[in-house]
Amino acid sequence: MPEKRRVPKRIAQTVLNSLKGGVVPRIGLPYITVGRKEEIEALLHDVDIIQDGGASFRFIVGRYGSGKSFLLQTIRNYVMDKNFVVVDGDLSPERRLQGSKGQGLATYRELIQNLSTKTRPEGGALTLILDRWINSVQSQVAQSGIANDDPKFEAEVDKKIYAVISSLNELVHGFDFAKLLNMYYHAYMSNDDETKAKVLKWFRGEYSHKTEAKKDLGVDIIISDSDWYEYLKLFAAFFRQAGYAGLMIMIDELVNIFKIPNAISRQYNYEKILTMYNDTLQGKAKYLGIIMCGTPQAIEDRRRGVYSYEALRSRLATGKFVQNGARDMYAPVIKLQPLTAEEMLVLTEKLADMHANLYGYERTITDDDLAQFIKIEYARVGADTNITPREIIRDFIELLDIVWQNPDTKITDLLNSDRFNYAKSEAVSDNKEQDYTEFRI
Repeated sequence: MPEKRRVPKRIAQTVLNSLKGGVVPRIGLPYITVGRKEEIEALLHDVDIIQDGGASFRFIVGRYGSGKSFLLQTIRNYVMDKNFVVVDGDLSPERRLQGSKGQGLATYRELIQNLSTKTRPEGGALTLILDRWINSVQSQVAQSGIANDDPKFEAEVDKKIYAVISSLNELVHGFDFAKLLNMYYHAYMSNDDETKAKVLKWFRGEYSHKTEAKKDLGVDIIISDSDWYEYLKLFAAFFRQAGYAGLMIMIDELVNIFKIPNAISRQYNYEKILTMYNDTLQGKAKYLGIIMCGTPQAIEDRRRGVYSYEALRSRLATGKFVQNGARDMYAPVIKLQPLTAEEMLVLTEKLADMHANLYGYERTITDDDLAQFIKIEYARVGADTNITPREIIRDFIELLDIVWQNPDTKITDLLNSDRFNYAKSEAVSDNKEQDYTEFRI
């Protein structure tokens, strides 16, 4: 029997605390990933296309707690290992794709704040990328045989820097973007931290007025609510030139667009999604991947969801040949199927081992106990359609905690008693807007 991987205690603590709190951990996912083989393979196929200069756009659709965010984080970790830059963020009432009060720009700022690479997975990697780009160009020149103190050295570095910068000029807003990159480069070379900070402030979308940007940097343009996505396309092209594989944009909680009460505001947001979708499929964007996550209603509702925008519905709606057991994993919309009882059994075993390792005890919960637990969970009324991994995981970690803190408690007695309460089903409670008839037994 193969030896089980020991999970570092720091990671185990984070994973168990996050899962018990109903959120997806940023670290440790490889230790607990089960199932989703087809979905992951489809998304990794996109990664290869992006690396080759293409672009992709995917929707991941699933109920609350079904594993959308988990799948998103799994892909996030994978693409960072493949030398991608990743920006990710959740939509909210204050963060949309488009808005009259700066909500689109707020989303851009959130994405840039969370900009991550393999060496800076926690976010805030923009400065690191810019500095590393300049250092790598200097290293290339040095490796070509030109000494640092040679007068030709700086001229050769300038030449390589300008080659990258000039390649961006042909893109929308590329001239000003290139001008600011050039400004950052010269500020870096002259140790002008004040100018570097101003350029970074501009790149982060923190200038509110053009006059302020003109005064500080001499540019007549700022990143705004209407054009922030164009700058992400520029970043994708720049990151590729700077030695990265591409840029992946991950946006969760599309339900917050569904919840916008004003129909015109919703339509503007869906129009922005259409622009992004068309760009990736028509070849207008390069080295760029976009993944958006939402609930079935947020996508498929014909009155308020993504499908209420006819131009999107006609592009995304499932074809007539798709049926249960014959999914098209290369379609733009990936619908998450519930994890099977067997997959959940494997997951609970991983969590039981992790819990025992973290608290330093010999695992007492047996394989039969695990099977009994899964059997009880899936015996709930309506479990085949309503139960989610989030609910089962929270129940299970609670069970482990109770048994660990109360050594005299027998697992079999606990499973068969009223002392252990199931996590409340989230099929309805998490979404006040949900059509309740969908979950009627």
